[in-house]
This record gives sequence, structure tokens and C-alpha cells, in this order.
Amino acid sequence: MQVFIAQVINGLSTGSIYVLLVTGFNLLLLVAMIIHFSYPQVVVFSMYIAWLVMKYTGNSVVLGILAALGSSILLSLISAPLFQKVMKKRGEVDINTSMVLSMGIGMIITDVLSHAFNNGLPIAFPASLVGSAPVLRVGLISVTTGQVWSMGIGIVVVSLFFLLLYRTRAGRAFRAIAEDPSGARLVGIPLLRTGLYSYTLSGLLGGTIAVMFAMLLGYASPGLGEQVAHKVLAVSIIAGLGNLVGGLFVGLGLGILEALVQGYVSGSWSNAIAFVIMLIIILVKPKGLFGSKL
Repeated sequence: MQVFIAQVINGLSTGSIYVLLVTGFNLLLLVAMIIHFSYPQVVVFSMYIAWLVMKYTGNSVVLGILAALGSSILLSLISAPLFQKVMKKRGEVDINTSMVLSMGIGMIITDVLSHAFNNGLPIAFPASLVGSAPVLRVGLISVTTGQVWSMGIGIVVVSLFFLLLYRTRAGRAFRAIAEDPSGARLVGIPLLRTGLYSYTLSGLLGGTIAVMFAMLLGYASPGLGEQVAHKVLAVSIIAGLGNLVGGLFVGLGLGILEALVQGYVSGSWSNAIAFVIMLIIILVKPKGLFGSKL
């Protein structure tokens, strides 16, 4: 039972990161009408920038966090003009164009990380940021500060996001575009500007995720973004493309399931879990468990 509880706690902390990743991914899918497959690579790039800033500022946690947030927002906004043609169509999600373009961006980011940072070797974050010290230990159950912060930040950020989405004017604009882009244009909602707002918000989420990843894992590598990207896409398909609420439940569920597999099954089978489930869901329910919003 202790192993089960410990793995569930691990799964919740990992699942909270999946939830934020899928939320940012779906936000761009619904509002900017693109499939930003390289979104996790943007997150990992922000982790590297935070590491670099901390390295040259005496491991300043505050400056590292600000660097992660700023670099993620900046990189998201820089990528916006590249999707300009896709954003102007607004009729439907251009899967081929946006996904190929985003995959190209992800490959460039991975290549830059492999050659321009730390000689391509994995980076390790300082103890001042990584929450490896246990705050609670009962038998085999150990809860670290990194896990507490990850779950706490995840809950706060997701709550604020849904509050913005359903209680603010900007959120109503986001939902209007997601529901009917043509109708939103007719009532005077600026599609292009609102799309840029979605890039800024997704960048802010990405920077937050970068900090959570750094605290939870304690390291990053050039290939981390690609590994996570496949799981984000799997969660989105399982929940239903564009389904924000579905992504919340499936992201947490996948994190817990992966942790339980790691705890009870030898080998690296946990990496295959998401794709096996995705295959089954596609065959049984092509629009996902909660239904696609596209």
C-alpha cells in the first residue's frame, strides 16, 4: 500500500505538468488554430535559459524563474509570425501546415540545445531551485518539496486559467473564437490580436512549466522536449483535441498510470503506456473520451 501511495503522489506531480502542457497546447489549437507540436521544446528551451542565467548570477532563483518566463513568452511571440498564414485562414485548423512547421521549429530548438549549451550534455539545476529535500516521510512514502511545489503551482495556475477563461472578457473572446471563428469575426472580435494574446498566455504557461520541470526533475536534456511532445499529443488525442476539461483529467490520469507502471513493472514500459491507450481510443472512440472541440 505504501508503494501505491508513493507512486500516486509521484504521478500527481508529473500529471500536473502534463495538464499545463496540454492546456497550453489546446489553447493554441482552439484560438490560434494551429497544432503547436513543438510547444514542449519551447518549455525545455526555457529551462536551458533559466539554467544559463542562474549559472552566471550565482544561482539566483528569482532571476532564473524570470528568465524562464520571459524566454518562453518571447519565443512563443517570435513563432507567431511564422504561423501568420495559418492564422489568417481561420476557417479550420490547418493540420498539415501548422504541424510540419511546428515540428521544424522543434527540430531547430533541439539542435540548438545540442550544440550551443553545455556541449550537448544534460544540464543539472542547483539545489537552491530543485526541491529534493523530503517534507514528509512515512515508511516508503516520501514527499519532496519539488512535488509539493509542482502540485501546488499546477492547481493554482489551472484554476487561474479557467477563471480567466470563464470570468473575463478575454476569456469570452477565446471561447467565441474556439466555438465559431467566423461568427466571432462578425461581432467584432479581433482574431489576429486575440490569437497573439493566446501565444502570450501559452508562453507564460510554458515558462511556469519549465520552472516546475526544473524543480521536479532537477535536470534537462536536448531530447527531453521531444519525449514530452509525444505524450502531450497522446493526451490531447485521448481526451479529444481542444477539450480543455478532458485534458485536465487525462493528463492527471496518465501521470498516475505511468507512475504506477514504473513502481510495479520492470523496464521502461511506462513510455509506451500513452501510445497504447491512444491507439485503443482512436479505434474505439476517434474523437476522444471527452469529445473533440474542433
